[in-house]
This record gives sequence, C-alpha cells and structure tokens, in this order.
Amino acid sequence: MAASLVNDGPATATALAKRLGISATAVRRHLDALLADGAVEAAAKPPYGPVPTQGRGRPARTFAITDRGRSQFVSDYDNLATDALGFLAATAGPKAVAAFAEARAAQLEQALRDRLGNNWATLPLDQKLVGLADALTELGFSASADPAPGSTQLCQHHCPVSHVAEQFPQLCEAETGAFARLLGHHVQRLATIAHGDGVCTTVVPLSATPRTSERTPA
Repeated sequence: MAASLVNDGPATATALAKRLGISATAVRRHLDALLADGAVEAAAKPPYGPVPTQGRGRPARTFAITDRGRSQFVSDYDNLATDALGFLAATAGPKAVAAFAEARAAQLEQALRDRLGNNWATLPLDQKLVGLADALTELGFSASADPAPGSTQLCQHHCPVSHVAEQFPQLCEAETGAFARLLGHHVQRLATIAHGDGVCTTVVPLSATPRTSERTPA
C-alpha cells in the first residue's frame, strides 16, 4: 500500500481499494497501521489535483506517504556519499577528505559530550567506557564496553557509514581520534566493519597512558 502511495501518488481509501483490488475495510486497516507508524499522513485535501468527495459532498481524507515512509524504500545514499568524497579527493586533494572526516568526527564528539554530561569526565576510566558505549548506542552504533585482559574493548556492532568508510578510511581514523579526546586516554583501533571485520573494535588499555590514538595496519 505504501508502494502505491509512492508510485501512484496520494489517494483516498476508496481509490486505494480500487488500485489494489481489495476491500475498503482491508485498506483502512492497513492505513491505520501506517498512520500509527508515521509512514503515512491524512489530509482533508491532496497535495495536488482536485479535492475528492465522499457521500453528500463531504471531503474524503487523502492519504500521502511521509518522509518516514519513504525511508523504507531503496535509497542510494552510500553511493552518493562515496561519489561526493571521490569528487572532493579528485578536485581538492586527500587533505580535503581528511578535513571533512575530522569535521564529521568533531560533530560526533559533540553529540556524545551532550549525552554524557559534565560529571562523566570525573568518572573512572571503566565507567567512562560504559557511558560512552551507551551514548554511542543512542546514536545508532549499537555499542558495548567489553572487559579484556588489562584493557576494555569498545565494540561498535553497527556502522552507519561502513560502505563509505571502506573506500575512505579517514572516517574511521578521525572517529578513533574523537574517542581518544573524549576519554583523555590512549586508544587503538584493531578492527572495523568497513575493513570486513564483524565489529568495529577499539582497545582501551586500563593503565595510565598519554592520550593518543592509532590504527593497527591491516
């Protein structure tokens, strides 16, 4: 039904029933679910075209797809981002790509700081890592802080930009630097989803070490 609203445009429940060859009752049941999910919206008149009527000239509600509904369909954002960074590298050079990666990492760092709060900086390192993992999860990275001998592994089980980072590892390197700044501690990126690993793994030694970040060569 959502596909019909995308391909054929906004419609009333009656029009959708005719399009799909099902009963109006079934259409309304599906529309109620889509409305509850925010995938469609209802209006007294369509975004364009004549206003449909129902009964004695009473306007019939017109249903249209929302941005949330459109997000369920195939998109090409990864290729668009890769092409844009490729164009940036070709026209402005590798330093421009690195600068973009650092700017994006700075935005992530600020978003994390906003979630961690002021008291977070005074916590012990192991508690900082748990808080950082929770904040990353809130931002969609599905992260965890897993104890390991003499260290803690900050694991990100999802990477929203893995396909782009596969060609532009500067994104991963800048992100690792952001983690080091947040923790005020040495970190080492051992694995990334972009490199084909199952999870992005950043090792944080629990012993006191000057703040740095590094990426182990593949």
